[in-house]
Amino acid sequence: MIAALLFDFGGTLDADGLPWKERFRQHYRACGVDPGDEVFDPAFYAADDALVGVLPNACGLRQTVERLAAGVSARLGVADASVTAQVGNRFLEESLARLSVSAQLLTRLRGRYRLGVVSNFYGNLPAVCAEAGIASHFDVVVDSTLVGFSKPDERIFRHATDALGVDPAEVTFIGDSPTRDMAGARGVGMRHVWLTGQSSPKPCCPDDRVIPTLADLEHVL
Repeated sequence: MIAALLFDFGGTLDADGLPWKERFRQHYRACGVDPGDEVFDPAFYAADDALVGVLPNACGLRQTVERLAAGVSARLGVADASVTAQVGNRFLEESLARLSVSAQLLTRLRGRYRLGVVSNFYGNLPAVCAEAGIASHFDVVVDSTLVGFSKPDERIFRHATDALGVDPAEVTFIGDSPTRDMAGARGVGMRHVWLTGQSSPKPCCPDDRVIPTLADLEHVL
């Protein structure tokens, strides 16, 4: 009997299995900035790490995306402010459109399950969820920076289940990362659904349920 569902945020609720790094890469490429993976990847990770624990708790999704885009551009040496603005705006518009669809799914699921979100984030996830219009769907919002544990550490998953008052065996986790989401959920004895963004993915473990889009979730629950 599944009593609750826990979701990852980035790459899951705001995109169908595509992490922020890859989405930012696509938008920079669309603007003519393509320095290669060996340059882009460390630039993104450095900009991403620089925001952890630094963003104000009240910082919403728009400001978070703007700050991250500015950081990535600075590390890539992108001097054209219009490129940074385009990347940030396109990323935000794409995210909000997907989050709006996810909100409809969450509305339906909330009638059957308790819901929560568990994410490796910057310390402002509650404000991001509020600005995105999905906060009211969740009984618990767990931000790694705020609780001091990051996925796949089992403690971040147990923090969520303790807050919900349920056993991990009664919970299904939905996420896009095999190493953080799937491995972490499996380690704590939690069922898991892998959102891959692919039509024919290779499962991460024999009994794993795999979906190409979040819209397919209801069919496997």
